Amino acid sequence: MRVLNVAEKNDAAKALANVMAAGRARRREGKSVYNKVYEWEMHLLNTNCDMVMTSVSGHLMDLEFAGPFRSWNSCPPVSLFDCPINKIVPDNMKPIKQTLETEIRRCTCLVLWTDGDREGEDIAYEIASVCQGVKRNIDIYRARFSEITPVSINRACRELGRLDDATVDAVEARQELDFRIGCAFTRFQTMHLRRTFPVTLSGQSVVSYGPCQFPTLGFVVDRYKQVQAFIPEGFFKIRVLYASEE
Repeated sequence: MRVLNVAEKNDAAKALANVMAAGRARRREGKSVYNKVYEWEMHLLNTNCDMVMTSVSGHLMDLEFAGPFRSWNSCPPVSLFDCPINKIVPDNMKPIKQTLETEIRRCTCLVLWTDGDREGEDIAYEIASVCQGVKRNIDIYRARFSEITPVSINRACRELGRLDDATVDAVEARQELDFRIGCAFTRFQTMHLRRTFPVTLSGQSVVSYGPCQFPTLGFVVDRYKQVQAFIPEGFFKIRVLYASEE
């Protein structure tokens, strides 16, 4: 049986392959110059397997608005809250996508070795989606591990599970909210402020808004105010000197 394994980053793929192959993994090039392919043989899923390991570089997909809503002047910003959106593989990730498509054609199953957090679960889902586009019925497993050590990786190989759909849905919902809110308010305030301050804000200037930007800006401003309001005060410290009888 031939198994495609995919990690979240090339460094992780290399380390995982070295652990599972006991340092005897063979390396070759993929479609992406940054994401290599490693091969070795081992026992997995109660059978002898030809293992193939490659990687992505974080999230494989981005969100974009459907055609007519991409232009800033095509619709009012408020329409971005419920207009159609698509999840696409951007151009800089297409070589990685091509590697996955090429490798999965010769494989019987897919094992996802992305990080164990929520983002890792969604990245695993994106990888699975690309592979299912080539092989709809490919058998998909999720490896869960906390560190890249022989003990942790061997346990993950023995206890392969499945993707957590609820976690994936939670991440996808958060991504869509961030995308819609950020784009709608960025367009709204940029167009409004360009009309209000035409000299200060040229036609190329963008006043961005993001759900994380404003709280972060608040932290920065609060800290700045604390520094500006700081009044130096004298302080004392105790210094003890002692001599040994010896």
